Amino acid sequence: MSMTFPPQSLGQPPHQTISSLNASECNRTCATGGNSDQDFKSMAYIVTYCIVFPIGFLCNSVALFVFLRLTRKRSANTVFMINLALSDTAFSLTLPFRLVYYFRGSQWDFPDWLCRLCVFAFYLNLYTSVLFLTGLSVLRYIAVVHPFRNRSLVTVKRAAWICTGIWVAVALLSTPFLLSGTLVRGDKVRCFEPGATKSWYRILMLNYVALLLGFLLPFATILGCYGCIMFKLVSEKKKPRKSRQNRRRSVYLVTVILSSLLLCFLPYHLLRSLHLHAVVQCWNCRVTGWLLRMLVVSLCLAASNSCLNPLLYYFAGESFRTTVRTTVRSTLRSASFSSVGQGNMPSWRKRSQYPSSSTAQGLPDICLRPQD
Repeated sequence: MSMTFPPQSLGQPPHQTISSLNASECNRTCATGGNSDQDFKSMAYIVTYCIVFPIGFLCNSVALFVFLRLTRKRSANTVFMINLALSDTAFSLTLPFRLVYYFRGSQWDFPDWLCRLCVFAFYLNLYTSVLFLTGLSVLRYIAVVHPFRNRSLVTVKRAAWICTGIWVAVALLSTPFLLSGTLVRGDKVRCFEPGATKSWYRILMLNYVALLLGFLLPFATILGCYGCIMFKLVSEKKKPRKSRQNRRRSVYLVTVILSSLLLCFLPYHLLRSLHLHAVVQCWNCRVTGWLLRMLVVSLCLAASNSCLNPLLYYFAGESFRTTVRTTVRSTLRSASFSSVGQGNMPSWRKRSQYPSSSTAQGLPDICLRPQD
């Protein structure tokens, strides 16, 4: 899945450009002896998805359970985190189909619509995650820099409407991926691979639209928010306990979100653009192949983002962390009490049956009964 937009979903231009013809010819030339690249891609995806699927699915499912069933008071931050966990959980459910595909030697044995849905789910998760992380950064900015306006500006209802708008906007912009499905190549039914290479120039232009709206603008917004937050925290003369807590939560939020952006999203968008340029401008085949392998690695990093977000819920979400700790403590306390009660039951019964033993003579009756 080294392509950004499926060419067959864009339609054929009435007049093929020189760059499109060159791209098609370059692909046929560079495709010779590409079995090693295909093997590398399959192995990288198999290893990545075998790790990401269980961790991402379990952690985000537990997070959803905590948010929806155990958290009593919801805030705007909780709304954004719920939607982020929902996006990661839905994407994780498509990974088993990808694993079967690559274990089968790039042979798609499922319906065509499922192939389209898996590709659509990847980009839906990619850009909703970026925008939900941006929303959390803006909420932290308002809470730290404008604390007196926080209650009037930030509400659960507004957060829900913003999250709904993000889902709708990203889904609409990702609909081209639903128009391209499986194709037959090398006597195999393929998925997650580009089709005809006659519209590469238009694909490159659409890539920059996605790069600008889906990554660069959110990334600049996040950097601006955290710059203002750090300046506000450093300039505070008095550091009461509440201020120290806000500082710690802000540092956790900055660390996790910037790590996600710099490790998972930035390499993928950068290498995707470079690879498309290499194809359109007919760069050296060795360079193009190297960029393809690096793009595969960056896509694996982008997919692993669903494993990092649960860290955000725990370290930056005060209500989530409190709920988890309270639930774990109460569960352990109940388990310890039940085990102690069951272990002592025979001895208490034995004492109650024989109250007149030599060790019990002369003691009040209350001393012979178990205490609560």
